[in-house]
Amino acid sequence: MTNSAKPPIWFWVVSIVALLWNAMGVFNYLNQAYNKEAMLEGLEQAQREVFEGIPAWATAAFAIAVFSGILGSIALLIRKKWAKPLFTISLIAAVAQFVNWLFLSNTVEAFGPSAYVMPLIVVIIGFYLIFFSKKGIQKGWLS
Repeated sequence: MTNSAKPPIWFWVVSIVALLWNAMGVFNYLNQAYNKEAMLEGLEQAQREVFEGIPAWATAAFAIAVFSGILGSIALLIRKKWAKPLFTISLIAAVAQFVNWLFLSNTVEAFGPSAYVMPLIVVIIGFYLIFFSKKGIQKGWLS
């Protein structure tokens, strides 16, 4: 017997927004991985060098972050508690990627202080999705 409670409407709204957010991440990863030349065309030389110098481990971390994030979002929509570990993996992989982006490359010099904006947003949303899925488990919305 399951102890599943019906989630409120806002649960579904947050879950759909999470899916859209993570779908944008998958799109960005695929664009960076498979459409790199077009992406690099509009960048200054220093910015191009940052993207061209991304190590394989950081690219792998990016892939793990976005694909585990979208799977976590799907898990929310089908009300599965494995959303939480998927969001945790996503956040850890994103932070690993951002270590390279912010501290091991010349990103800040090439892009300026705005280089911190997206990593900060991603980390905040990542923590929120972990918290949200944890609350969903506690409330019985996820099983």
